[in-house]
Amino acid sequence: MTKIIIFLVGIVLIGFIAWWFFGKHQVQAEQAAVNRDHQSVDIEVKGGYSPERVVLKKGVPATLKFKRTDASTCLDHVVFSDLGIDQKLPQGQVEEVKIDTSKSGVYDWACSMNMFHGQVIVK
Repeated sequence: MTKIIIFLVGIVLIGFIAWWFFGKHQVQAEQAAVNRDHQSVDIEVKGGYSPERVVLKKGVPATLKFKRTDASTCLDHVVFSDLGIDQKLPQGQVEEVKIDTSKSGVYDWACSMNMFHGQVIVK
């Protein structure tokens, strides 16, 4: 009986891990508010990024304001490889990252270990 219970618990755990890593999850998105001639979005860094997807208006200068509350060293940098940005995110502080919005496109960002991801959409 014990072996059956252990087997079933193992199957449930494998299913959960597969869902966690490979399942489709709803991604939180936020449209940047444009104030005068600038747009910005606040992003919380805690076990990932919230929101994970940011929509910016093309041609309007933009700033992403990352606030890291997570102690994980994985999240101590944010990297936009397509934009050449590798910004340190000190814990408990707001770090501003300026985004070039002169071209439409989709630009991915990730933590320093490429485990947590986000996306900027310029349109």
